[in-house]
Amino acid sequence: MSEKPKAVVLLSGGMDSCVTTAIANQTHLLALLHASYGQRTEKRERWAFDEIADFYGVRERLAVRFDVFRQIGGSALTEAGMAVPESEKVIEAAGAAIPVTYVPFRNAHFLAAAVSWAEVIGASAIFIGAVAEDSSGYPDCRPEYYRAFENLIREGTRPETRIEIATPVIAMRKSEIVRRGVELGAPLERTWSCYQFEDEACGVCDSCRLRLRAFAGAGAADPIAYRDRLAGRARVAR
Repeated sequence: MSEKPKAVVLLSGGMDSCVTTAIANQTHLLALLHASYGQRTEKRERWAFDEIADFYGVRERLAVRFDVFRQIGGSALTEAGMAVPESEKVIEAAGAAIPVTYVPFRNAHFLAAAVSWAEVIGASAIFIGAVAEDSSGYPDCRPEYYRAFENLIREGTRPETRIEIATPVIAMRKSEIVRRGVELGAPLERTWSCYQFEDEACGVCDSCRLRLRAFAGAGAADPIAYRDRLAGRARVAR
């Protein structure tokens, strides 16, 4: 049997990227990349990354930092003076219907690092756990964005380089992602989604609500601890 092709998987430590890792593991040898960017929960996300990487026995790992995002600001995830919203309403930033948790053009930086590493180690694919429909409405999670980036890869790498971007969960609902993760035995108990805290998830931020709604929709129990699980469930039920 021929050896599996290698893929770089962008693994934040969250639920979507964990399930994406499980999907990639079926067909590719894994090289896992984690990016810290000054987010509030960067230590906890890095711990989740290492735990998931250990689960899959992946030795080829790369952790990178993008401190520029904290310097730039403009996001509630990186700017201390901006509160992480706990409202059900869409929070508008700069007049656009984009949540204040959006980190401006973040995924382009992550993908650029992944492409550079993939070209060096001979990976033929980059997997990213972007979700278009059932997410926070971030503009860099749309299918069009990744199609455009594939064109950029073709124009900006060696002539012999062939790297595709795989977005296996982009069209899934969050509940479908949970179900797929359970089917594949993904270590969802090792993941982290909360935007605010690192000890226990808050249960009320946008990311926690989406996660709680996903597990409820999938008919599965969320295995992580919450500070305010009841409040989160009440918001999900509305």
